[in-house]
Amino acid sequence: MGYIEIDKPRPGTTVITMNRPERLNSMAFELVVPLHEAFEKVAADNDTTCVVLTGRGKGFCSGADTRDLEPPPNIDGLSLSRIATRAMSILADLVPAMRRMPQPVICAVNGAAVGGGMCLSLGGDIRLAARSAYFRAAGINNGLTATELGLSFLLPKAIGSSRAFEIMLSGRDVSAEEAATIGLVSRVVDDDLLLDEALDLADQINGWSPQGVSLTKRMMWSGLEVGSLAAAIELESHTQLFVRLTTKNFEEAARARAEGRKPRFED
Repeated sequence: MGYIEIDKPRPGTTVITMNRPERLNSMAFELVVPLHEAFEKVAADNDTTCVVLTGRGKGFCSGADTRDLEPPPNIDGLSLSRIATRAMSILADLVPAMRRMPQPVICAVNGAAVGGGMCLSLGGDIRLAARSAYFRAAGINNGLTATELGLSFLLPKAIGSSRAFEIMLSGRDVSAEEAATIGLVSRVVDDDLLLDEALDLADQINGWSPQGVSLTKRMMWSGLEVGSLAAAIELESHTQLFVRLTTKNFEEAARARAEGRKPRFED
């Protein structure tokens, strides 16, 4: 896939690596299009129960590339306005594509997560940051808006509206340490341990029921959008009842505890 690498270093876990380090994995279409393809391919892999997304080199993703080598695909005969719309549609679907994946996505953020790269990290279900990581809502620095690829929805929910306004309007850098303090990332680890920490976390997640994990992800995303506590509880109740009645997972968990072993969930 060119600038995208797919690897399975451990059972159940697939690592998707953006591999354009000379441009800090910026969002040129020669990277974004195969990234979409990677998301779709890995989402359909029944042997993958957890995903790690990271960047090669000194940056996770530096956002828009001012030196694109390729235009968006399939634009023959389109006007400039329609080309622009198609280009934005491809970019704007990255975060929803991550949400559609049945597997949890752990973003292992190394170095720059700038502009669209910051947005991409927020499409992950979990974010771990290397000490070198930093985040910037860079649209505002470029004379545009800081609101892109779902950032105006996701960032306030992650860190609160006041902090989100300040970060998005100031265009300043947010260090890894600050990101952990305000809840933008789960934790900060040394750069050379970042991928191992992400893989260890994936191993822990993979020890549970794939169905339970997948539906928990779906419910968490739905919970960000429902309008009331009652609606959230209604969704949770149906989901919990579905897994309880259609699997023997609960019984297996009880047996495993009684026998002092790890459960083997077969869903």
